[in-house]
Amino acid sequence: MSRPSISFEFFPPKDLAGSFRLWDTLNVLAPYAPDFVSVTYGAGGTTRALTHEAVSTIHKTTGLTVAAHLTCVDATREETLQIAADYAKAGVTDIVALRGDAPNGEMFQPTEGGFTSSVDLIGGLKDAGDFTIRVGAYPDPHPEALNTAQDIDYLKAKFDAGADEAITQFFFEADTFFRFRDACVKAGIDKPILPGILPIENWTNTAKFAKRCGAHIPAWLNEAFETARRDNREDLLATAIATELCTELTEGGAEHLHFYTLNRPELTRDICVAMGLSPQVDLAQVA
Repeated sequence: MSRPSISFEFFPPKDLAGSFRLWDTLNVLAPYAPDFVSVTYGAGGTTRALTHEAVSTIHKTTGLTVAAHLTCVDATREETLQIAADYAKAGVTDIVALRGDAPNGEMFQPTEGGFTSSVDLIGGLKDAGDFTIRVGAYPDPHPEALNTAQDIDYLKAKFDAGADEAITQFFFEADTFFRFRDACVKAGIDKPILPGILPIENWTNTAKFAKRCGAHIPAWLNEAFETARRDNREDLLATAIATELCTELTEGGAEHLHFYTLNRPELTRDICVAMGLSPQVDLAQVA
């Protein structure tokens, strides 16, 4: 089995403790030589300034390629493109372009004078500069989609608008990704689709999040964690399940794995080690 390339997603710190946690996460995971790392936006654009600060700092201090999340929420076209221009000026030209979610579970409503959708945002970014643009993809239907076919049609529209790669929402079984990937190929999509992996830090929280996202929860997984909780083996089970998933994906042709770290590096590190991904470089001091 060849070594897959990897990437990691972080979220921006909201306080001093969160800052230490983010830098600890970077120290642990950067030696695994990710192709890129990404930094998220909060719902409603609530962490816009924090995201910009985290992206700029990681770029300056680590030498890692950083992809900044950018959404259509709560900003005009001019404001959004200015954010992108500021990133480019700082040397950050990788963008994860998303429609974004409104806060408090509300339905998305375009801001007056703002981008109306992720496809609209992608087109604006392509016209504005030389960005590498990644987008979201949904192996299980997006909560607002009628079915997987509609998700695939919309993903194709994103690529047609200029996106370079897609990163999937997390899923729990490799066949979920393979069915989606094959359907995308059948629909004429030939750009890379990177499977998104969520190491399970807490099964109760993960299951709740999966339900909100529309991710299918197989019965065997719920039963396995109920048993592991009784035996106090949840971390061991989480590592084994994610390692098996990553191995099946790689053996099935996935060349890249994207990890949603939740700024908790230990499980992601253990999965990398279990897959035989040894640290390759030392991270320079970050501060």
